[in-house]
Amino acid sequence: MTSAEREYMESHQRSLKRKQKLIALIGTIGFGGSMLFTLVPLFKSGLQQQNQPEIIEVESAEMQLKAQEKGYQSVLQREPNNLTALQGLVNVRLQLNDTKGAIEPLEKLVEFSPEREDYIVLLSELKQQIGKEVN
Repeated sequence: MTSAEREYMESHQRSLKRKQKLIALIGTIGFGGSMLFTLVPLFKSGLQQQNQPEIIEVESAEMQLKAQEKGYQSVLQREPNNLTALQGLVNVRLQLNDTKGAIEPLEKLVEFSPEREDYIVLLSELKQQIGKEVN
């Protein structure tokens, strides 16, 4: 083999190696891009799902309070002087931020237990709040 042939073969092999490297690089970029397009929506949906349970928990807590309120109301329909149901109804309505709704059962509690200063103080505070809301 002559030196010209040897040089041609060496240059040809270098050219083939460059082409192989270029093809490997293009394949790697293509694979990386396809992985990126697969993983980005996966992470995005994962982040969205993490936020959803909080919303569901808030809604279910409010629904539980509404159910408790209905339960106390049904007990009070049968037993209007049930102190436990009156206390529960006041607490549930305060948790639901229903100040006006909490006043009526609280007035009954004050009527049945006039010695309870905490009821009297709470009733006056709620009435003051409503007075401020109206103005």
